[in-house]
Order: sequence, then structure tokens, then C-alpha cells
Amino acid sequence: MVVTRSNSDYSGTVDRLVEAIERRSLTVFARFDHAGAAREVGMELADEQVVVFGDPRAGTPLMQSDPRIGIEIPLRVLIWRAHEGVLLGHIDPRAFGARYDVAEHGGILERMANLLSDLVAEAAR
Repeated sequence: MVVTRSNSDYSGTVDRLVEAIERRSLTVFARFDHAGAAREVGMELADEQVVVFGDPRAGTPLMQSDPRIGIEIPLRVLIWRAHEGVLLGHIDPRAFGARYDVAEHGGILERMANLLSDLVAEAAR
């Protein structure tokens, strides 16, 4: 996992991430609030959320080559509060080329990796 420390608070980091995704006309498919779900069942968990997003024009060719990659996409970023601050984590999509039969889509995987890096940098500022 690629982990980046945010220079801001948790809410601001999450908001900037979602804004950066939407500014690029990508779709936010889901937001999983793990801490909120824990509170709903009477348990405690530090702030933690997964933002799932993407563009079917990028993911579909990958899944056409190897449907198993559907477990990895759409892309996602985890944001959590830790003792060292607010952190963002994501999996580098270039690793998918070795795990799935999608090596011929190296350009797409590279663009996904660059996108994730840019989004996280914007959110962490």
C-alpha cells in the first residue's frame, strides 16, 4: 500500500479528495464510513473511510481482458486517522499487471497510478 500523510484534518482531507475526483468528471461510486458503521453497532473505531471511484472507460478494457481484476477496480482510497495524523492509502494499479492478465494495458495502469498519486497529493495538501 502506498501511504501518504495529510497536512490537514480528517474532514478536510476527505472533502478535498472527493472534490478532486469530481473535478476530473470521475464517478464516486461509494463511500464506506467504517467508523460510522462501528458506531452504529456500539463499537469504537477511529475515523476511517474508503472512497471508491472511477471511469468505466478505463476499467472496462481491463475487465474485458481478465474479469478477475474486477475485485480491484473501481479504484479506491482509504483515509484514516492514526496517532501520527491523517493518512491516505491506495494500491498501486501497476501491480495489477503481474496479478492479472492485463499486462497489455500497461498504459491504462500507468495512467491510473498517476491519477491516484495526483488525487492523494491534492487531498493531502
